[in-house]
Amino acid sequence: MTIFNIELTDTEQKSFDYVTTSALEWITNAAKNRARQSKEEIISILVKHCNENNIQLSVGEDAQVQQAYDLNLIKTAQQREDESSEGQV
Repeated sequence: MTIFNIELTDTEQKSFDYVTTSALEWITNAAKNRARQSKEEIISILVKHCNENNIQLSVGEDAQVQQAYDLNLIKTAQQREDESSEGQV
């Protein structure tokens, strides 16, 4: 599990207080929802690849995300950014 710590200025906290009763809950929900969307996209890519290539699909979402990485079907955002930067030299 990864833990993130962030700092908000007083103004940023007051701004959050305007829209939510809990900035931490709002931030947590936003991050978890974005991760869920990415997970669904990764699994979709994996299922399509496995079906097209008669590859057995791993069981469970955690295993499926890992399988997508193991099969090099997806790259991290950092990997994609690094590759993009290499092409601009």
